[in-house]
Amino acid sequence: MEATIQGQAAGAAIEAATIADALRRTATANPDGVAVRTLDGSVSLTWSQVFARSEAIARGLAGLGVQRGDTVALLLANRPEFHICDLGAVLLGAAPFSIYNTSAPEQIEFVVSDSGARVAVTEQALLPNLLRAREHLPDLEHVIVIDGDTPAGCIALSDVEGANADFDVRASAAAVEPEDLVTLIYTSGTTGPPKGVEVTHRNLLAMIRAVRELIPMQPGMRVISWLPAAHIAERGAHHYLPILCAATVTCCPDARQIAAYLPQVRPNWFFAVPRIWEKLKAGLETTLAGQPEEQRKPLEDALAAAIEKQRLEQRGQPVPERLAARVAEADERHFAALRKALGLDEVIAVNVGAAPTPVEVLEFFHAIGLELAELWGMSESCGVSTLNPPGKVRVGTVGPPLPGVEIRLADDGELLIRGATVMKGYRNQPAKTAEAIDADGWLHTGDIGDLDDGYVKIVDRKKELIINAAGKNMSPANIESAIKTATPLIGQAVAIGDRRPYNTALIVLDVDFAPQWARQRGIEDTSLASLAGDERVRAALQEGIDAANAKLSRVEQIKRFHVVAGDWPPDGDELTATMKLKRKAIAEKYRSEIEAMYAG
Repeated sequence: MEATIQGQAAGAAIEAATIADALRRTATANPDGVAVRTLDGSVSLTWSQVFARSEAIARGLAGLGVQRGDTVALLLANRPEFHICDLGAVLLGAAPFSIYNTSAPEQIEFVVSDSGARVAVTEQALLPNLLRAREHLPDLEHVIVIDGDTPAGCIALSDVEGANADFDVRASAAAVEPEDLVTLIYTSGTTGPPKGVEVTHRNLLAMIRAVRELIPMQPGMRVISWLPAAHIAERGAHHYLPILCAATVTCCPDARQIAAYLPQVRPNWFFAVPRIWEKLKAGLETTLAGQPEEQRKPLEDALAAAIEKQRLEQRGQPVPERLAARVAEADERHFAALRKALGLDEVIAVNVGAAPTPVEVLEFFHAIGLELAELWGMSESCGVSTLNPPGKVRVGTVGPPLPGVEIRLADDGELLIRGATVMKGYRNQPAKTAEAIDADGWLHTGDIGDLDDGYVKIVDRKKELIINAAGKNMSPANIESAIKTATPLIGQAVAIGDRRPYNTALIVLDVDFAPQWARQRGIEDTSLASLAGDERVRAALQEGIDAANAKLSRVEQIKRFHVVAGDWPPDGDELTATMKLKRKAIAEKYRSEIEAMYAG
């Protein structure tokens, strides 16, 4: 009986016309299912509780003047209060949007001003920067604080929740229409000030329905909320999609702890950026390297056999029975334990996106029985436009377009997409909107790609291609992938070579692997700053660069490299919050180091 009820819950919500309607349907059909929780269980809210609290917050927000069409700023970590505050605004027909937690006051000021928000919600840890930004935001009338003591000029969430009791939230939610904005996504600003991507209920629901056609997501499935809520991937995967699936969300407030959360939550679906998968792979390899040879060698041989089998399958070639049997035995003897150690032994699908993923990383996880599948999209298309379906993954591609999404190539190879998932436009920037979406409704993505039998392969960003002094076009992402997979010592790599006679690279050491590597070799000072200048480290890096160069064409090869002293944290000078390279900022910050590699 329970399975039947849950199936009805998912079916009811998926037919909703708005997120507000989907929340109501899920709370009605699956009231006792756990919706949002903390890892320790100190907070565990059912769908009926989330709905009730969201309604209470909606009443309070209405009392502060929030109406349909308004915006509400959220500066919150990944915590249960984010979900209910966001949905409280949605029930009013407002568009809540998130601000990156690492934003400086000036950045907060920009997005709040651009959005026109008159209400912001935050927490004690993030309040100081918001208050500094507020000094230059005369239209920001109310700041709601969800925890701790409430400073003068702010409002406690407890005073908002439940106020204005006579307000009719049900009528407000029923008035929300599919073309209303559900959120704003401010782009990470790798090439300039962020643009506010306007996402409607119709956009978002079209994406979720299409994803659910390919991945069988069921009520009660477990996901982890851990990416920044200001990013479309987090909102889509761990906020909106769980509403339509009646999934259970565990909040991870510190993204650096995600590897520790996995074995405790055992998610059924896990999405992460490439760097996380690279670090999970490096962690397993580091553990393997520390084992005695009699234990290490059988597993290394098993991995090699599994990769061979996977490559044959990818090429459509028959797998010898002996090889298949050997891999099946290895899965039972070795790989099942690895999946359990990672906390990924109960997944129905695992996905990676937001940046290029090295093929070697994909092959490694396929080998141990995790069908890691790339997807591709952008904020302007609700985060997902293509997806490798389970059982039909083609390594090295980002999959075919989602159901309902059209894709074609422009004359210069740029990928164009069209469909219900394409944004309404950029907030306050009609000229930029017209540049991005042409008269026929095609979104110009800025990505160069190829199409092969319906599957999409991303070459690189159109504006990031390296064109050297001889006029040769190269993909920096392809070069960087070869470098990073050549040695686990490398955490980040940036290929340089535009209008240059040869290619060079900036190298950032891996913050986890490099110190371990150094200790194993008796190096006392294992700080990244010290290791960057160590000749033993440089020699090991050179071996890795040489190995990478062997896989690259002559013109793509790295001739010189510079090791950066220190780490590049997410949402810092060099990386976005989802660890994409800020190439222009990097080129400016490391101008002298780059020029030195071309001197003489």
